[in-house]
Amino acid sequence: MSKYAILQKPEGGGRVRCGTCIRRCSIPQGSYGLCKNYRNLGGKLYNVGYGKVSAIESRPIEIKPLFHFYPGSSATTFSGWGCNFLCPWCQNWHLSKYPPPEDSKTISPEDIVKYALRWGDEGVCASFNEPVIHLEYLIDVFKEAKKHGLYTVIVSNASMTREALHELVKAGLDAISADIKGCPETYRKYQGIPDPTEILRNLSEAIKLGVHVEAVYLVVTGANDWDECIDWVIDNHLRYLGDDVPLHVNRYYPAYEYFKPPTSTELLIRIYEEALRSGIRYVYVGNIASTEYMHTKCPNCGKVVIRRTHYGVINYRLSKDGRCPYCGYRLNIVGEGRVSTYKYFI
Repeated sequence: MSKYAILQKPEGGGRVRCGTCIRRCSIPQGSYGLCKNYRNLGGKLYNVGYGKVSAIESRPIEIKPLFHFYPGSSATTFSGWGCNFLCPWCQNWHLSKYPPPEDSKTISPEDIVKYALRWGDEGVCASFNEPVIHLEYLIDVFKEAKKHGLYTVIVSNASMTREALHELVKAGLDAISADIKGCPETYRKYQGIPDPTEILRNLSEAIKLGVHVEAVYLVVTGANDWDECIDWVIDNHLRYLGDDVPLHVNRYYPAYEYFKPPTSTELLIRIYEEALRSGIRYVYVGNIASTEYMHTKCPNCGKVVIRRTHYGVINYRLSKDGRCPYCGYRLNIVGEGRVSTYKYFI
């Protein structure tokens, strides 16, 4: 199944400019954009990956990771095929490095929502591969989800254009777990993107539009782990996203075509401490054995108010409106949290 792309501009000579992501591919007739989901057919652009789902399952919201958005809840998580980024360390390369297969299973937006209701999930989430390249599908899924009172999430590299972001927000986008790849040198070398500040400005705009945002900094050995790069990520987090937006500092493991050693735990903890000293109120360390750096502490009094394991919440002490029980400080939490009842705990 394919669907007419909502963001496109004819360029003459049969070429079409895609307006979905910041690459803005200029696509000749019969060809695909870099993501392999948008194709020029007869001078018009179509999303040929519409509804072609590569995976679907119920997962805890904490795995996204989203720690400040409906803590303890779960979301029906689905993905398509392909990607508009080129990360050689991709963990989900078996999905993201392949175009939508002709015989791929197609799931309607209505059926995605039916899965969520059947599984007892509170929301839907597009993840695993880059959701932005399925813009038309996400819009339809999110609109359907909102009819049934479900929240909507994307786990994304945040490379959508401003126009695409606005379309997602109009459709009901509630939250973004945004993967920040590193500093400009990282984006130039590994993505062919000269200026990542468009991505950060997108996230700043999303926050202004009421979307909950959390940033994820996967610290990749040799790619974005030197001092100047670390400082750039922290400084620009504060500049564009603000001190109230959580930062997840995650460990990299070798995958796909990148085999440098996993990130040292000592470096992750150093970044964690530097981010806190710089003024980011909520900082976490993920993909390590210890859960010590996964707990939420009140920025005002320092007490632990949400305690987590790797798959969710095991102790939740905030009031219904997100206030610390010890000092009354209002934390940046969206939705009423709870102790996880997800099946992984049973």
